[in-house]
Amino acid sequence: MSDTPTVVLVHGAFADASSYARVVPELLADGTRVVVPAVPNRGLAGDAAYVASIVRQIEGPVLLVGHSYGGAVITVAGREDNVVGLVYLAAYVLDEGESLGELQGRFPDSPLAEALVYTPFPVAGSDEPGIDVSVDVARFPEIFAADVDTALTRVLAVSQRPLAGVAFGEPAGAAAWKNHPAWGIVASADTAINPEVQRFGYERAQAKVTEVDSSHLVMHANPAVVVRVIREALASVPR
Repeated sequence: MSDTPTVVLVHGAFADASSYARVVPELLADGTRVVVPAVPNRGLAGDAAYVASIVRQIEGPVLLVGHSYGGAVITVAGREDNVVGLVYLAAYVLDEGESLGELQGRFPDSPLAEALVYTPFPVAGSDEPGIDVSVDVARFPEIFAADVDTALTRVLAVSQRPLAGVAFGEPAGAAAWKNHPAWGIVASADTAINPEVQRFGYERAQAKVTEVDSSHLVMHANPAVVVRVIREALASVPR
């Protein structure tokens, strides 16, 4: 098994793997192995199980990186044996048994709360529809990525990957930060996830914290900072 960690980049809600488009080239140029899965965004337990299945198939150690809701996903998926560290980007960091709704409910709502759109979708084998949650297309640029090129954010707004509403109430089945070193980036100008939510989670996880004046989509707004923190984590995690 190689002792050089593979970086697995996990996107969040209302986004997809392309949210790491400005980070991946820098990591590949370093010779770092990178995997960027398409997270189903159907529910925390299922999404974490999906990411965990990818991690198990990677030979050697893995550094998990999660943005936004992806932070909750890596917190659960990070219990896999070959995970050696966690990097959180403007992310939710849950404790075991805690849900997104519970954590968020301890802090004032961000402007995102009033810009969410709820859309039913069919659920196989059930007469009851599921509910997809997305961001109002017109408000997406200002709330999600105010400091990113508008031409890009307009595309991102109409190509969102919604999050199933059940994900907000599902308790985390594990808290991998209790067993692994963690790093966290606070997007201090975030209007999607209250920066205080980020700070609280990082402090609880005893993460090494970097603050940056950034919107929620920190990987597009400040890719150099994200890459620097990932490199620092790669250099520091156990092999």
